[in-house]
Amino acid sequence: MDRESYNGKNHAILQKLSKSIVMTIQNAQQQVDQWIKTVGVRYFSELTNMVILTEEVGELASIMARQYGDQSFKESDKNKNLADEMADVLWVLICLANQTGVDLTDALQKNFEKKNLRDAERHQQNEKLKDKKNG
Repeated sequence: MDRESYNGKNHAILQKLSKSIVMTIQNAQQQVDQWIKTVGVRYFSELTNMVILTEEVGELASIMARQYGDQSFKESDKNKNLADEMADVLWVLICLANQTGVDLTDALQKNFEKKNLRDAERHQQNEKLKDKKNG
């Protein structure tokens, strides 16, 4: 069996499995790593992935500006999907985490702790965030 056939079968199996289970951040990091090492051959360099992440965030911003902002959709934007663009951003972020040895589950937990300490009362006291209708 050649590499392409094998990789395609692996990818199909991973897709089926991922739809039948709840994916944790750790699972996502493992699945992206497996995909990169089989279908994707290898990771792009960290710098290349940082640029790709920037591009993907730009594509997401473009959809947001058109769907929720004041810009109108261009003909070329009409087939773009908000969820797909968010998933592209997440995918590349996971690649960068894998490449740099960052455990995103641990990082997110620590980020919650930081925010809970730093922002424990800050947002409740922010007049700008109070509901105008009920305030």
